[in-house]
Amino acid sequence: MPETADAGLIAISEGRAETAVLASAAVGPVVGPSPAPALAGRRQRRQWGWYRLISPVAVIALWQLLSSAGLIPADKLPPPTTVWHTAVSLVTSNSPAYGTLQHAMLVSLERMAVGFTVGGSIAVLLALVAGLSRLGENAVDPLLQIVRMLPLFGLIPVFIVWFGIGELPKIILIALGAAIPLYLNTFAGIRSVDAKLAEVGRVQRLTRAETIRHIVLPGALPQALTGLRQSLGVAWLALVVAEQVNANAGLGFMISQATQFLRNDVILVALAVYAVLGLITDALVRLLERRALAWRRGILG
Repeated sequence: MPETADAGLIAISEGRAETAVLASAAVGPVVGPSPAPALAGRRQRRQWGWYRLISPVAVIALWQLLSSAGLIPADKLPPPTTVWHTAVSLVTSNSPAYGTLQHAMLVSLERMAVGFTVGGSIAVLLALVAGLSRLGENAVDPLLQIVRMLPLFGLIPVFIVWFGIGELPKIILIALGAAIPLYLNTFAGIRSVDAKLAEVGRVQRLTRAETIRHIVLPGALPQALTGLRQSLGVAWLALVVAEQVNANAGLGFMISQATQFLRNDVILVALAVYAVLGLITDALVRLLERRALAWRRGILG
């Protein structure tokens, strides 16, 4: 009787094994995820990127149409064709009043780069100090909250009295404008890191530096990148104002000179360059965000 039972069990096992083999043969070999969805997603993003140009082009076309019809006075708002011709003239010739457009752009970019680098570095450092300890928060956060409530452009006369009329007050104004949004978002991102992840780090016996590198910073990265985009916008705005105060070069200086000569076309050219530079830096941050946060899937995919 036991021998019969053993034979039955062996037959059942063999039957199951044969069924498993047949099922695997029917299903076929197991393959990894297809790259087709990722490629389709990138293609769709490029397509939507081109769609983003529709509304600006439509506004420019409407602007030109209304100007050509005489509904918009040319002395108040020059048509796009006039603005374009002025831009070409500023690039190809060295005006005694304005200089060249490319030189003004390089001067403004240099101020922006220095001010943003200083302000961004200080903001991230202070956010780490305040975000990683209660003592640091009590020491740093109240002061930055006070500075945040101050009118940024109201500090210009104070900076001129303290630092003179050279480059330093302009750099400090840009740095201050860039620091506050980046600090606030990075601090909030650090504090929003899940405590369970810190527990995992302690279980894995990570050092404090390793915990910050592998857990805190990646967890705070989404909000920090949002703060980076906001701080770039405020920094460009601060640059526009700073360059119109006792500057002898740059896009803001060009706007100040054009105001004295009532050259609205030159003003629009400088503003357009500001806008394009701001959009380029914002697009670079968005690209960095897509690459760094490729693991995150939003509501629109």
